[in-house]
Amino acid sequence: MTLRSHDAEWIKSSYSTDEGPDCVEVAAVPDHILVRDSKAPQGPRLTLTPAAWATFLPYACGR
Repeated sequence: MTLRSHDAEWIKSSYSTDEGPDCVEVAAVPDHILVRDSKAPQGPRLTLTPAAWATFLPYACGR
């Protein structure tokens, strides 16, 4: 299966600002969560399973 990130609806993190260095975007595609740097949308991205994302999320939110 080819993941087509250009077809994904990317959502910028609420922790990211236009002025700050931290600009993370995520997108959900079938069976995966994609993560990328919004300053380099054509650059590399992480591809995670929903289970891996669910494990990561509490740490990312500081809980």
